[in-house]
Amino acid sequence: MPLPRQITGIGLCAALALLAGCSGSGNTDPVDTPPADEILDDLKYGDGPRPNGTIWDYFRERGDPGQVGAVNRYIWNASLETLNFLPIETVDPFTGVISTGFGTPPGGGQAYRATIYVTDPALDARSLNIALMTRSGPAPRETVLAVEDAILTRARQLRQRDSNL
Repeated sequence: MPLPRQITGIGLCAALALLAGCSGSGNTDPVDTPPADEILDDLKYGDGPRPNGTIWDYFRERGDPGQVGAVNRYIWNASLETLNFLPIETVDPFTGVISTGFGTPPGGGQAYRATIYVTDPALDARSLNIALMTRSGPAPRETVLAVEDAILTRARQLRQRDSNL
């Protein structure tokens, strides 16, 4: 091996050894994170006072019972009921996303896959976003609108049923 190649090789090894020695900061302390209860209390109460848990808590004003996390529970449940023929792959009520696999509706021949995104706690058409796919591409707009209408109709029925209790 010629001398310049040896010097280059030794120089590269020395540079790599120097880089490897500098890569660790030496700080291996664990990250201090608060417990989940504290995080939920921070989200729930913000900077305001936290209740101590007395008998008077039963009489104080409660939040909207139509909410699950940050989404409307009626739209959420109506989406799950209306599209119950689709196998559920993932659900996250805090972000409002329901993702399904391919399934065929009763009496239909076309397989669909849906992603439902509930964006708002209000029972409103703007709170619901649906993406429907067939095995050959996006579903027709009329089909998407029909599914949205069916979900919103069922959500109104669920809310009406709860208000009659």
